[in-house]
Amino acid sequence: MHRLIALAFVVALSTLAVGPAAAQDWPTRTVRIIVPFGAGATPDTIARLIADRLQQKLGQPFIVENKPGASGMTGTDAVAKAEPDGYTIGVSIGGPLAINTLLFSKMPYDPRRELALITVLTTQPSALTVPASLGVNSVAELVDLLKKNPGKYNFGSIGNGSLSHLAMEAIAQKSGTQVVHLPYGSSPQVMQSLIRGDVQMAVMPAISVTPHVASGAVKILAISSAKRSPFLPDVPTLKEAGIDVEADAWNGLIAPAGTPQPILDKIQRAVTEALQSDELRAKFAAQLMEPVGNSPAQFRALIDADLARWSPVIQAANIKVN
Repeated sequence: MHRLIALAFVVALSTLAVGPAAAQDWPTRTVRIIVPFGAGATPDTIARLIADRLQQKLGQPFIVENKPGASGMTGTDAVAKAEPDGYTIGVSIGGPLAINTLLFSKMPYDPRRELALITVLTTQPSALTVPASLGVNSVAELVDLLKKNPGKYNFGSIGNGSLSHLAMEAIAQKSGTQVVHLPYGSSPQVMQSLIRGDVQMAVMPAISVTPHVASGAVKILAISSAKRSPFLPDVPTLKEAGIDVEADAWNGLIAPAGTPQPILDKIQRAVTEALQSDELRAKFAAQLMEPVGNSPAQFRALIDADLARWSPVIQAANIKVN
């Protein structure tokens, strides 16, 4: 019996030692970064920039795999179900990690139990946008127009339950206005519809809007950040315009739950260092994105804040996907 107890103690000690040893050696082979959206989407762009930087720094291949589908849940589920050894990580966004739990009656994974949060990668403001032909130049003018014509005007989004949908619903609720939702499949489709006048407003990622602002086709009335964007310093926030709505688009790095903590810590340190490099900061700035690189606890707090923010909006608008 004493020998069995001693053996169990030795095994336990050796198991505890595996984590730090594995972290010290990681990576020794190819690391997959799963993106739950198609090539060219913002999470894909971010993943490829980080993959290139980590490959240069750590000397092993970092391969991006696109697994789109089911509002980002197909790829995020692939991360949740992967071997928790540090060789499969993923980039995901607020929908698959938070908001979808409020929209879907059933999900293929539990984001709180089956995923380990590593760090928030970037954040980007959303922009409340109208066509120049609408003839409004401020949030106050838009709200006044909508109040005088309840239910007359349409807004576009990149899908039912998307951040662009929820943000506009929140603006309507906060301002006491009524607007009609027209969902589309992508940012370019929304912007073309906006320019044509099929919809009269949208809340879109700022990078999808600014090229059309330069051409004079649309106007940005406000952005969704808590403070003004360094890339759009002359554009007021929604809060400054009198509407208490925040709707930043963020991307985060995740891993399967059960990945040894020392490996997660090493990934977090390597990625945070990459995010702060002059090279990546410049490339993110070109996309109107700011690098973050925070702690897992701060990442969790962001998700909890999103759930608290969007739950009452979804309930009030009676939004359900399934």
